[in-house]
Amino acid sequence: MTRAEFNEYVLQQSRKLYGFAFRILRNQEEAEDAVQEVFIRLWKMGEKLDQYENVDALATTMTKNYCIDQLRKQKHLQGNPTANDELQTNTSSSPHEQLERIESDAIIHRIIGDLDEKYRLVIMLKDIDGFSYEEIAEKTGQNINTLRVNLSRARSFVRDEYNKYNNEYRGVKKVTRKVL
Repeated sequence: MTRAEFNEYVLQQSRKLYGFAFRILRNQEEAEDAVQEVFIRLWKMGEKLDQYENVDALATTMTKNYCIDQLRKQKHLQGNPTANDELQTNTSSSPHEQLERIESDAIIHRIIGDLDEKYRLVIMLKDIDGFSYEEIAEKTGQNINTLRVNLSRARSFVRDEYNKYNNEYRGVKKVTRKVL
């Protein structure tokens, strides 16, 4: 890829990658840094970049991995400071509702993070980033029907794990009936 081609690619993809990074990191500066770091890494790949059939999928995966690494570093160094930030910024609901939403978001993100790679990527691209099936198929090189099946399985797993969490950890007990 020539410098002119790379510059054109950066102009085309920077906004999408920024949106993707921002949804994961929830911080403008960190998302900008993530995208810049990914573009630097792509540029350093030089001619190896031409060997990839789908550079968009590579860039998306690199962005996701970089963002996850950043979140792990933050968690390791500071704990979870974003919960307090979110609690202070949303005043339209009660503190209890805000706390429940923050907790639910954290649980869902953890469950998504525990998914197999093929399911995690599809659910993040479709439900978090809002890509269409056609765009996801283009980025991942998968058949649209396969994507639909994988997304359905991922959503089902997330829903089941979230419900399991609610039942086990929040003290909600399942009502069972005796069959006479």
